[in-house]
Amino acid sequence: MKIILSAALAASVLAFSQAAAADPIPIVAAENFYGDLATQIGGDLVAVTSILSNPDEDPHLFEASPATARALAGAKVVIYNGADYDPWMGQLIAANKAPERKVIIAAVLVNRKPGDNPHLWYDPATMPAVAEALTAALAKADLAHAADYQKRKAAFLDSLAPMNAKIDDLRGRFYGTYVTATEPVFGYMSDAIGFKMRNYDFQVAVMNDTDPTPNQVIGVRNDIWHHKIKVFFYNSQATDDLAKSLRDEAVKYDVPVVGVTETEPPGMTYQQWMMSQLDALDKALSTGAK
Repeated sequence: MKIILSAALAASVLAFSQAAAADPIPIVAAENFYGDLATQIGGDLVAVTSILSNPDEDPHLFEASPATARALAGAKVVIYNGADYDPWMGQLIAANKAPERKVIIAAVLVNRKPGDNPHLWYDPATMPAVAEALTAALAKADLAHAADYQKRKAAFLDSLAPMNAKIDDLRGRFYGTYVTATEPVFGYMSDAIGFKMRNYDFQVAVMNDTDPTPNQVIGVRNDIWHHKIKVFFYNSQATDDLAKSLRDEAVKYDVPVVGVTETEPPGMTYQQWMMSQLDALDKALSTGAK
């Protein structure tokens, strides 16, 4: 009888484990690069929904829909940027409380607050911090696969080595180079390389959909006309007529233009996305190619 009970117990445990494996952990990421990270760490043990994933959409103009709220309602883990980049996420979470849900806010992990540059995923420290927090959350929710999550996290961190090496290489060759931009999208990466970013107040005004002052606009134009900058970063995802005209002036005056985006492009991983932009930057600085 004891042997029969043990066998029955083992069968029950196996059935429970199989059922658990059939139900991946639902994760909602506000931005698709955080969703990509969740997929890389969770594999087939998670089901990821990324809310902002359209490269043709201005993230600053996004408005949450009922579908967004429904996805959030069933999530066991939620990841969002914070620092007022996606304030609608905080509002949705507050309106739909779930004590068992783990909420990961990138800005909190890297000590950023509202008013800081919100494009945190360009800071080389951000994704490793989110990876650590996510791995801990998944291991707690699914202890049986904790080692799997740890293994995938280690692989993700290792995969960032080429990006970090590229940053170090660019820093060694171009530290102190003056650059400017339409918006502060590339700001943290620019800091990591050691660039000197000009016209930051102009960039913030454009980012916040407010009109830059005439003096701010003249400052950018003077930098272009007189070649005070070596690269002009252009947010190719969220543009207005002024930003487009300044990009055209940079092209006219042979100032290299490097396009950057706020959303991970389709068919790319976070690592590939970052490397493609760093390679384009290297080409622009090395050859003057636009």
